Amino acid sequence: MQDTTSHQLPDKQPSLRIMAHPRDTNGSGDIFGGWIMSQVDIAGAVEAVRVAHGRVATVAVNAFQFHQPVFVGDLVSCYAKVINVGRTSLTVEVELFAERNRDTYDCHKVTEATLTYVAVDENRKPRLVPK
Repeated sequence: MQDTTSHQLPDKQPSLRIMAHPRDTNGSGDIFGGWIMSQVDIAGAVEAVRVAHGRVATVAVNAFQFHQPVFVGDLVSCYAKVINVGRTSLTVEVELFAERNRDTYDCHKVTEATLTYVAVDENRKPRLVPK
């Protein structure tokens, strides 16, 4: 069931903000789910790199939920938070909000996901995440 409740953006800096364009649509005219997944991965990696102090690689998408479609012209804000740090891995929670009809502040949580990244060295081998 879709949550049609209008939301407020979280009171923190987004990891990523991007405008959805016509080139990002699927055959039905909505923003392609793969485009949204890509933005989630980028936003999660931004936060994982910050905590890992260097390169990371995506190793798992643990959970992914689409709550509402994203439309052309929506301003998408991605918020990421590291929720677990292991020896070499980091688990990141990502939430996407779409601002539409910005003159009336119509904001919706459209997607949420949990991903796992592994810190890697220059040879793309796992390395320890600094404490």
